[in-house]
Amino acid sequence: MINALGRRRGDRPERFRRGVYVLPSLLTVSNLLCGYASIVYSTRGDFDTAAVLLGVAMVVDTLDGFFARLTHSQSAFGAELDSLADVVSFGVAPAILAFTWGLWPLGRLGWAAGFIYVTAAALRLARFNIQSAGSSEKKYFAGLPSPAAASVTASTVFMYPWGLQDPRIAGLALPMMLVPGVLMVSTIRFRSIKMIDVGWQRSYVVLFLGAVALALIASHPRVALVVLSYSYIVFAVGGYLYGRLRRRSGAPPSPAP
Repeated sequence: MINALGRRRGDRPERFRRGVYVLPSLLTVSNLLCGYASIVYSTRGDFDTAAVLLGVAMVVDTLDGFFARLTHSQSAFGAELDSLADVVSFGVAPAILAFTWGLWPLGRLGWAAGFIYVTAAALRLARFNIQSAGSSEKKYFAGLPSPAAASVTASTVFMYPWGLQDPRIAGLALPMMLVPGVLMVSTIRFRSIKMIDVGWQRSYVVLFLGAVALALIASHPRVALVVLSYSYIVFAVGGYLYGRLRRRSGAPPSPAP
């Protein structure tokens, strides 16, 4: 009897560990579900709901990685499953949403732009898996992260969910696909939000600014989400161009400490 109880107690840590591994995978599957549902609603013409589902997929994708790191349950299987889900949610789903929303009047040019975006997202995720294998967390990403690229499409459609029918106006939707696609396969450094060190001394200010951002999103969600998604790209590209201009102008390097 005592041995049986001892074996059962000894099994509990292993069972708990298996449960911990299941939680991040369930969140990854939820991410995949949101991407699939976004595709379904896009084909039905419900662009508002499709864009919101992409936003939910981004939140779930963030929670997936957070719980995996918190519980030390990262695994090769989880990483591969996460990449496959991201290809659907942040690659295929935004491309179909953009096409059904405003690129379809352009015909072959419209679906070709969507295909370029999907290919860029797949290449971005494959490169990320290679670069992050066996390495610790980094402060910067090489290339635009696929969730941030998808946020450009999702926030734009969410701000104007009625769609585009005129081919002359639909041409304005091409940069919404092509620019994030090019940035995903570029080598421009994008800051990892989760690695930003705000410091304890500034925590109250950061908390207040976070409250202001939440208030803006709650009061004017469509405009605020567009500003946030585009600002992340503008600041990164602006910093990259500023650095290149400084190097070309021959600015002396900063003295070593």
